[in-house]
Amino acid sequence: MINIPLLPVKLGLRVLPDAWHAEIATRLFNHLMRGQTGAERIAEIDGVRLCLSIVDTGNELLFEIRGGRLERARRASAGTREWQVRIRGKLNDFLLLATRSEDPDSLFFSRRLALEGDTEIGLHVKNVIDAIEFDPRAHFVSVVGPWVVDVAQTLLFSNVTSRRTRNTTK
Repeated sequence: MINIPLLPVKLGLRVLPDAWHAEIATRLFNHLMRGQTGAERIAEIDGVRLCLSIVDTGNELLFEIRGGRLERARRASAGTREWQVRIRGKLNDFLLLATRSEDPDSLFFSRRLALEGDTEIGLHVKNVIDAIEFDPRAHFVSVVGPWVVDVAQTLLFSNVTSRRTRNTTK
């Protein structure tokens, strides 16, 4: 189970406009995808308009996949549906999905998260998201370079090893 205090997050979601939240989410998602081997699968859903509807805060975040990246979608003209796929659920269930604290299939099959709209596209979106395995080392290598990561790893592990050696000789 995720251990984030939800009240401050919910208050922030209720106070700030949805466009701000969508912009922050797109920047975070695209940054985290740097260096990830599964990130190229995002291109499979290029052009899809996706809505995340957080029912307990009243937020609707609109996104579009363009050029293999997640982008904040602009509102559609009046009378036009703004999304092809909407995932609806409570904030905690979205956080469980994002942090992989719970299996995505169990969240959908137990109806804690609901998929609406074009179900074929929706299932494909879910499968693409589910296929991405986050590799922290690959991410850091793509952001700061392999040399910096190797040096940091060497320093970190040499420090841990020296502490263990000091503790066992006492």
